[in-house]
Amino acid sequence: MGLRLEFQKRTEDHPKWLPAATSIGAVLLAFVISGFILKSVGADPLYIYSYFWTASFGSWGSISDVVVKATPLLLIGLGSALSFKMRLWNIGGEGQFYMGAFFASMVVLLPMVNLQTTPKIVVFGLMMVMGMVGGALFGFIPGVLRAKYNINEVITTLMLNYIAVYWNNYWIFGKYSDAGFQMTKMFPKVAWLPRLADYAKQYKFFSGITLHAGVIFGLIAAVIVWIILNKSRWGYKITLIGDNPKAARYAGLDITKNIILVFMFSGALAGLAGMAEVSGVVHRLQERISTSYGFSGVIVAWLAKLNPVAVIIVSILFGALIVAGREIQPSGVSFLIQGITLFLVISSDVLLKYTLRIERTGKHSKSIEPEAALTEEAK
Repeated sequence: MGLRLEFQKRTEDHPKWLPAATSIGAVLLAFVISGFILKSVGADPLYIYSYFWTASFGSWGSISDVVVKATPLLLIGLGSALSFKMRLWNIGGEGQFYMGAFFASMVVLLPMVNLQTTPKIVVFGLMMVMGMVGGALFGFIPGVLRAKYNINEVITTLMLNYIAVYWNNYWIFGKYSDAGFQMTKMFPKVAWLPRLADYAKQYKFFSGITLHAGVIFGLIAAVIVWIILNKSRWGYKITLIGDNPKAARYAGLDITKNIILVFMFSGALAGLAGMAEVSGVVHRLQERISTSYGFSGVIVAWLAKLNPVAVIIVSILFGALIVAGREIQPSGVSFLIQGITLFLVISSDVLLKYTLRIERTGKHSKSIEPEAALTEEAK
């Protein structure tokens, strides 16, 4: 007598708890698999994971660093979640991030306003708008190509990532280079987003706390995206077009227009992330301002199952991976975990579409549904 595993397509909706369970399971399994890999190269996985926790959450300073790193992931993850909801595979968050950083920097580098007399709030507002315009522009291009000519958006968004990076490099190695280095001069403080560390003289507790106002952008964006997807007519259209384009077209929805709008909205959020990074963290335009935020944002969106609230939590997890990855040896551990997590999350989607049946082969064979068994035990 043996056992046989069989996947059968679900005829009913999956349980509400299953998406969260698959995401949590994917993360835990990713750490287990990464642990075996680390062990195979002579590292101590338990020590690395304990150090990972200490480096990420061991002090208020490290927690603030985690939230700072989570901010661009949050904004890009929200934009990715919105486009993925419509089955538009925007993999261009990295390029949109860079173009948002570039356009926001133009407020200072041109400059667009008199930085000596213009109030901070006006400078911030203009940088935010320009950042979103830059990201939206780089979302508009693949959006039009997909909507008008049915050109695969995965290819176009990936290629635009390289264009954006080298576009930035052209200017920071050329006209706006600071003494030949791959960066511009430091922005004047009127263009710096407020940080808690700026108030350390008044409040000693804030000393070394790098948290900046950009995190507020991310939280507000999460609320807006949640409202769009769950409470608005546009969100209903996005879901309908993603689930059944033929039905949406039959219902009279303008699919071309909505594809372009979703791409632009997604790009605008990534562009806002770029603005927050140059204004709140590095205070200049420079090479390598992103630690693959655009690609990590894709993982964040998938792991959160396109839920804007869950994107906040997952962004913090991945922010912790980035912060800890700067100090953990061997290097690259954080990217190893991210890659394995993405693979497992995508693979786990099978459980949302199919149910696993275990059948005993041989005499008196009987099929067992693990999901049903777990539910019965919980009762």
